Amino acid sequence: MFDKTQKLPIACDHGAFEMKEFLKDQLITNGFQVEDMGTYSDASVDYPDLIHPLAKAINDEVYPMGIILCGSGNGAQIVANKYLNVRAGLCWTVEQAQLTRMHNNANIMSIPGRFVEKDVAWEMLQAFLNTDFEGGRHIGRVEKISQLL
Repeated sequence: MFDKTQKLPIACDHGAFEMKEFLKDQLITNGFQVEDMGTYSDASVDYPDLIHPLAKAINDEVYPMGIILCGSGNGAQIVANKYLNVRAGLCWTVEQAQLTRMHNNANIMSIPGRFVEKDVAWEMLQAFLNTDFEGGRHIGRVEKISQLL
């Protein structure tokens, strides 16, 4: 479970700006400390420019978890997963948000800002932040993710 006393970084591109603003407001209203890492408008930007800094901060353990968004969620997730200590999961449903935490120990959730409704995105975000890693049989699998071949 995410500790509300820690900052939660969030970043997006123009395709998910409206969703990011909605989620940021929901988080703040519910007592979370948010680090908004951009973008700050719906003007066109290149998603890697916004996602790299957040993913690097997670990789470097500046923050324990983070939220990224782009139009499809795919580009943001691909960028984030370039970092050795990042496990970014693309989530479309509440169950996916729970499972990516329980089974994959994901430390970043990627949300497709153009393909999920705001209320579903908020439910997914809450599930992601409030679900713990199960450990057990999943530990070895997760450890293999960061192994270089």
